[in-house]
Amino acid sequence: MTQDYAGDITVREAWDMLQQDPEAVLVDVRSEAEWRYVGVPDLTSSDKQTVFVCWQSYPKMRQNLTFVSDLADAGVGPNRKVLLLCRSGARSRDAAITLTAQGYQTCYNVAGGFEGPRDDARHRGKTEGWKAAGLPWWQE
Repeated sequence: MTQDYAGDITVREAWDMLQQDPEAVLVDVRSEAEWRYVGVPDLTSSDKQTVFVCWQSYPKMRQNLTFVSDLADAGVGPNRKVLLLCRSGARSRDAAITLTAQGYQTCYNVAGGFEGPRDDARHRGKTEGWKAAGLPWWQE
């Protein structure tokens, strides 16, 4: 474990952890617009639900100052294994660091995020991330 948070894991490692560990929880920290228009992870095969708490609010991308309490209100306590996911792994890393500093014991950043980085054609979701790995997801 690093000093700041438990570390980075791949989307496949996150998927396996969610399937195998009943206490592991996936927290999607993207904005509501991303959830609605880009899609969200589908955990129904593991009888779990993704927890949705914004790290930053769209469109100005201001940090959610109630993030930690919002997460606690959603039923995610400091003893749970928390896997944090954003678009590409940057916001979720910041969230993992913050939660660890606030007493959450095991916070992982899901590196690659939901869509991953842009490819040569400047498209996301093709080379890395949850979508590119072929993991279950759905879109409104």
